[in-house]
Amino acid sequence: MPARHVSRVRALYRRILLLHRALPPDLKALGDQYVKDEFRRHKTVGSDEAQRFMQEWEVYAAVLWQQTNENRQNSTENVCFGTALPEEKLNDFRDEQIGQLQELMQEATKPNRQFSITESRKPKF
Repeated sequence: MPARHVSRVRALYRRILLLHRALPPDLKALGDQYVKDEFRRHKTVGSDEAQRFMQEWEVYAAVLWQQTNENRQNSTENVCFGTALPEEKLNDFRDEQIGQLQELMQEATKPNRQFSITESRKPKF
């Protein structure tokens, strides 16, 4: 892979992880792990699949950036992240991708999340 492509991939990867800092802690942890796994999984794909991969993640980063800004401006309303997945896009997924999507949905909607983070109101000495 040419160096300019590698640097573009790394820049997008870093940008997504930076955007995840605006997510609630449990979603940030889930999102960070998913991004790391997906970028690792796609290191050796062909150029056509790599191009589609980059396009989808660039759209994700743009949507997340927009939602982060909207949530900052509307701080009194419920924070909202994500978008609906159109059925026509879902029809293009391979079986492996459908399985990954189901696992992600199950993890994201668990009543008792894997990551339990609480904030202390008083400093501990």
